[in-house]
Amino acid sequence: MNLALWIVAGLLAVAFVLGGAGKLIVPKEKIAAFGPSARWVEDFSASTVKAIGAFEVLGGLGLILPAVLKIAPVLVPLAATGLAVIMVGAAATRIRRREFKYLIADLAYLALTSFVAWGRFGPEAFGG
Repeated sequence: MNLALWIVAGLLAVAFVLGGAGKLIVPKEKIAAFGPSARWVEDFSASTVKAIGAFEVLGGLGLILPAVLKIAPVLVPLAATGLAVIMVGAAATRIRRREFKYLIADLAYLALTSFVAWGRFGPEAFGG
């Protein structure tokens, strides 16, 4: 179970850090031009998209760094919980926009972040 949590957390960390960095670096208009799955940015201001990106980068780093550095490893399940909240918002946005085809990916990320939060708060907690 510990190995599965590390693998899932590592993959999520890469996905959220890269995705969040993209939201921080690429202008909102260019993100929307990536295709139908990225047009959700039209519903938000440029600063909100950048804030989402910043939270994703911080959450992604929080999935790994506290445990690896052994500095406040309790931050790992908190980061996973925060990312799960972001994914609830993403799913709500997809539902509101009737983008059900893209909702599947958001729900998968929600399930994976919830798995890490559950595992690190519960059976495979790092301790203090």
